[in-house]
Amino acid sequence: MRTQEVLCPTDFSSTAAHALKYAVEMANLYHVDIRLLHVTSPARGAHCYGIAVDIPATLENELQAFVDAKMQSIQQEMQQGLTEGLNIKLVVRHGDAIDEILAEAVDVGMVVIASHGSSGLADFLKPHVTQDIVKYAKCPVLVVK
Repeated sequence: MRTQEVLCPTDFSSTAAHALKYAVEMANLYHVDIRLLHVTSPARGAHCYGIAVDIPATLENELQAFVDAKMQSIQQEMQQGLTEGLNIKLVVRHGDAIDEILAEAVDVGMVVIASHGSSGLADFLKPHVTQDIVKYAKCPVLVVK
């Protein structure tokens, strides 16, 4: 664990924010960096009577800008609690939440994940996602309520 990172997936919910605090504690304890992960799914245009209200490219750009800003904000907040010399790496992946979290967890020492999230932006930290991460991850998983 001392040579690997702590992976902390987030959907920007309050439960995920609570889990981030535990990720900071684990990183400080083991003197390792944190890898903050957010998974997005492809944007879909809203349709009204068969007419697209927004085109997918526009939605993708807006989503990316929102996610980038939110991740930067979280990184700045978390950095204050980390021991000097430890870093927070930001990762944004696109696709199925379970698959992307497990793929990112291949080379980490621990996953710190919320027990459930909200129905927010990525809608990916629902209880079944957390359960699958606990079941299939090859490293220790800390589930935070």
